[in-house]
Amino acid sequence: MAVATAGATSFPMQLTKHWAATLDDYTIDLAWSPDGSTLAAASAAGPVSIFALADGARQHLLPGHAGGTNVLAWMPAVPRPEVRCQTSEEAGSQPTSGLRPPTSGLLLATGGQDGAVKFWDTSAGQHTATAKLGNAWVEHLAWSFVRRSEVRDQRSEIGNQGSATDSARLTSDLRPPAAGLLFAAAGRALTALHPDASIAHPFKPAAKTITALAAQPGGGAVAAACYGGVVLWDADDFIVQKEFPYANGIHALVWSPDSKWLVSGNQDPSVHLWIPEKDIELHMSGYEGKVKFLSFDQTSRWLATSGGRDACIWDCTGAGPEGREPTMLPHEAPVCAVAFQPGHGLLATGAQDGTVQLWSPERRQPLRATVKMPSAATKFAWSPDDRHLAIGSEKGAVYVLKCEA
Repeated sequence: MAVATAGATSFPMQLTKHWAATLDDYTIDLAWSPDGSTLAAASAAGPVSIFALADGARQHLLPGHAGGTNVLAWMPAVPRPEVRCQTSEEAGSQPTSGLRPPTSGLLLATGGQDGAVKFWDTSAGQHTATAKLGNAWVEHLAWSFVRRSEVRDQRSEIGNQGSATDSARLTSDLRPPAAGLLFAAAGRALTALHPDASIAHPFKPAAKTITALAAQPGGGAVAAACYGGVVLWDADDFIVQKEFPYANGIHALVWSPDSKWLVSGNQDPSVHLWIPEKDIELHMSGYEGKVKFLSFDQTSRWLATSGGRDACIWDCTGAGPEGREPTMLPHEAPVCAVAFQPGHGLLATGAQDGTVQLWSPERRQPLRATVKMPSAATKFAWSPDDRHLAIGSEKGAVYVLKCEA
C-alpha cells in the first residue's frame, strides 16, 4: 500500500498505516464501537472480528452467521436514564423484567444469510441473543432511540381486566427508552427488536424487498425503501408518518444530521431528496451509473454521492441543491465509497482502482491526500474521533489509516 500526501494544496494531510489485518473473505462491513476503542469487521463468509484500535490485535473472533454475515450495527452510546421501579402495590417487591437497566458495555448486532439477527457482548466476546426473522437474508440494520423523556405507563389504557397479551405489551412498553430499538430488514419484512432480541413490533410487509434503511438522527422515525418508494415509520408508535412514492429502484438512504433532508441514491440513475417536514422533494439526475453510496457532512451542508468516476458534492443549504452546479471530485475509475468524518469536514472517497483520496469540499483546492490501495475498497468507516479511517477491501484486507494534518 502506497501512502502519500497531496501536493496540489497548501494544506496537505498525511495518511499513514496504523495497522492492517486479514479476514477469510471479502470485507462486507466495518463499524467502530461508539467509544472508538474497537473495530468490528465482518467477512462475507460469516465470522466477525473485533480488533483493538491501539494495535490491531484481534480481541475476539465471533462466529457470525451460517452462510455469511451481511451487516453490522453497534448500539449507540446514549445517556443512561433513571430506571423507575414499581411500587409494592403495583408489582410486589420485585421490578418487572421490562424495567431492568438497559444493556451496558459494547453491544453489537449482526444480520446474516441465515435470516437471523444476533446480539453480541463484545467486551466478553459472547453471543447474548438471537432473533430468527424467517428465511430471507437480513441485509439492513438501524438503531433508533425513542424521544420519550420518561417511561410511559399504559396501565390506565389496559385496565384491570387486561388479557395476558395486554400484560406482555405493558411489560414491553415499560422498557427504558434509552435501551433503544434495532430495526431489521429481511426481504419484505421490517421488525423492531429490543436489545435482548425480543420483538417490539413486526411491521406490515413492504410491497417489494426492502433495499435500504435509515434511522432519523436523534430518533423519531425510520425510513425503509423498496422499489416504488420510501415509507417513514414512527420509531415510537410504529405507525406510518409519511409515504414517498418513487417509481424506480432505490439503493441507498441517508438522513442529514439535522434531520432536514432524507436522500435516496437510485438505480435510474439519480439522487432524490425529500424534506419530510414540508413535503418538498427535489431530483438530481445526470449520473453515469447507479448511485449506491451517500454521505452527509456533520453540518448537513454537503452531500457526497457516487455514481460515476467523480464523487459528486451537492450544497444542501437553504432551499437545497436544485439549480446549483455540484462540485466534482475526480477519480480515474468509478467511485465505490464515500464517507465524511462524523465530527469534521474531511471527505474520504474510494475508487475501483484502489485509490483513496481525502478532500475538503469547501476549499478552492479541495484535494488533501491520496493513497493507493492494493484493491478496491468495499467499506469506509471513520473512527468517532475522526483520527482514523478504516478501509475494508475486496480481498479481505482491513486497513486502519491514521489521519494527521
